Amino acid sequence: MTTSHARLVERASAAVFVVFFLNGFNFATWAARLPAIRDGLGFSPAQMGALLLVGAVGSLLSLPLSGMVVERLGAARTVLAFAVLNATGLTIAAVGVALGQVVVVGLGLVLYGVGTGVWDAAMNLEGAAVEQHLGRTIMPRYHAGFSFGTVAAAAIAAVMAALHVPVVVHIPVAVISAAVVVGFAVRRFLPSAEVHHDESPEKGARGAMAAWMEPRTLLLGLIVLAAGLTEGSANDWVSLSVVDGFGTAEALGALAFGVFVAAMTTMRWFGGTLLDRRGRVVVLRLCALLSLVGLLVFALAPTLWVAVIGVVAWGAGAAFGFPVGLSAAADEPSRAPARVSVVATIGYSAFLAGPPLIGLLAQHVGYRHALLVVIVPIALGLSVVSAAAPLRAEPSSARD
Repeated sequence: MTTSHARLVERASAAVFVVFFLNGFNFATWAARLPAIRDGLGFSPAQMGALLLVGAVGSLLSLPLSGMVVERLGAARTVLAFAVLNATGLTIAAVGVALGQVVVVGLGLVLYGVGTGVWDAAMNLEGAAVEQHLGRTIMPRYHAGFSFGTVAAAAIAAVMAALHVPVVVHIPVAVISAAVVVGFAVRRFLPSAEVHHDESPEKGARGAMAAWMEPRTLLLGLIVLAAGLTEGSANDWVSLSVVDGFGTAEALGALAFGVFVAAMTTMRWFGGTLLDRRGRVVVLRLCALLSLVGLLVFALAPTLWVAVIGVVAWGAGAAFGFPVGLSAAADEPSRAPARVSVVATIGYSAFLAGPPLIGLLAQHVGYRHALLVVIVPIALGLSVVSAAAPLRAEPSSARD
């Protein structure tokens, strides 16, 4: 790799990290103000659950089309366009909260969901392309960047809430500012000629349908689905499980969730070397086993401190399934857009199916024991991790 090309790739890598950070930032800007949003709309818990489902449905419906959009627009223009849609949707939703208009909020969340889904797929495609040019694993660090973005947004939201800044002021300013920064970041993405998406023999709808027929792509989707359920179940239920399961204060529940996020983010930030040395299949197997053990310990622990040990193992084990599965889907750049859209669609369905299933079980057996159901998809993902083995050697440009 020449010095000029190496500099180009490193600049693109930094830009991808920024875009992941801002994706997480926008997500958490909305999520962190949910108490104020609930109060503004006067919603019950069940109504809030239905409202949040609207955004998730928007993402899931848009993801199957994301590959065709990236093929037509390129990753940079796709990320920018759908980041703007993401910010527009959240702005409309915030205005709807201020007006007390549920329909307006719902419309905003649909636009937000569509923007988020395509933005997410496009930034993962760009990340995979940069990773291939670098010749080393870096996708987990990009996903750690998403986590850093959520932490930053949550901290800002806490200050805004303490100062009683209205949602209709805080959210639009935050997400529109993020979209502006995205506009500058995507200018440093790899040139289209460096990504090689135009080599695919099948494009558009035919290429998308062909990807849905590929056994390896579907198995990668199962791996990412298991990872999504492993991570998503912790996001939704760890704090409640600690508070109700051990009769502790709400602050300790929040702390337990923080432990999970910290363990997962740390593993993503520092674990790339492990992936390069041991390979995807070995590391994914170790992580799946770590998640299984962590979940069992958390669900069955007799004391809180033992449960926290389980949370650490659970978080570390959940770190790699999502980024590595998407990276594996992009092994062949010419077919990456269609394959990544398939894998992402399957994976993101976890965020629709997981919460209601675990919530239903929790009514009968409690939160901690209900989480044991996640062992089933983890075991299924573990059984097919060989699908993540690289399809081909690293490109010569990464080794020059």
